[in-house]
Amino acid sequence: MTPSLEPTTTTPTPVVLDVDTGVDDALALMFAVRSPDVDVRAISCVAGNADVDQVVANTFAVLDALDAPAIPVGRGAERPLVEPARDARHIHGADAMGDQGLPDSSREPADGGAIDVMRRAILESPEPVTLVPLAPMTNVALLLRAYPEVRDNLAGIVLMGGAVDGGNATAVAEFNVWHDPEAAAIVLAAGVPVTMYGLDVFTQVVVEAKTYEVLRGDPDPAVALAGRLLAHSHDVIRADPRVGHGGLIGDAGAACVVARPDLVTVRRWPVHVELAPGRSRGQTVVDRRYVLGEDAVHGVESLGHLVDVAVEIDAARASDLFLTTICAGPGASQVDDTARAVQR
Repeated sequence: MTPSLEPTTTTPTPVVLDVDTGVDDALALMFAVRSPDVDVRAISCVAGNADVDQVVANTFAVLDALDAPAIPVGRGAERPLVEPARDARHIHGADAMGDQGLPDSSREPADGGAIDVMRRAILESPEPVTLVPLAPMTNVALLLRAYPEVRDNLAGIVLMGGAVDGGNATAVAEFNVWHDPEAAAIVLAAGVPVTMYGLDVFTQVVVEAKTYEVLRGDPDPAVALAGRLLAHSHDVIRADPRVGHGGLIGDAGAACVVARPDLVTVRRWPVHVELAPGRSRGQTVVDRRYVLGEDAVHGVESLGHLVDVAVEIDAARASDLFLTTICAGPGASQVDDTARAVQR
């Protein structure tokens, strides 16, 4: 059986994406640009998986592969608020795109930089915008501190970051939060509704090898690129016992949740970002207690800010949605049904 897009009965959700475009940010961009349920108003770039100039170049390369319209793209922060930048090229490759050797783009960053691009896109929108950080949240924190009025036109923030159980940058901290924990703390405290799509669900949405191998041979440049990126993801994470035999869609899962919020089950829990030096720096401490502890009763510690934490995901449906969407863009070829059906 070939999965198909469910009928859309509402207008697309306007979003601003904040990215550090590496392998899975690229997959998220592909999904968001091609989804009939998402309207990408602007993209901001930040140092994370690679330096910010490489991130901008990668973002433009993905938009070119998609033959995307002229979406405003802003160049943002070169480093975290406090600490130096620490990239993830050991995971994403020297160019942070699996060393694909993608051609240079003629696109240019928008005037004013990432913060101004985000501010304009949010304040000029006639309807509330969903902010989707898929990267260290330096740009987002700077935006919320410099222009707090944007909060009035934000429907919410759906972020890829954090974890309930275990990290990847450290034993307890997920990379996006660990890279700039001060920024993450500012975002959670900003008074905007937050959904946290963390590692607990991130590792569950997999595209099997027999599927991405078909995608790699597709004549649509974006679909073929997606297949190559998924193959790179598989090569990197194949030793992780939490992941099945395939490539992770990673950050693209958060974009899928923007389109279809019912893909995830969430629990509203207090979340605290650990800022103290040491092994726990960057950990998202998620308070899952149902009865107040002595720390709260005696006012010893703040419990954190209430966040909708994704705890379960319909992984098969999310994978089907991702594949069907990227394979159905304007001018895209109809990928062999096998490429989508094998997920069943």
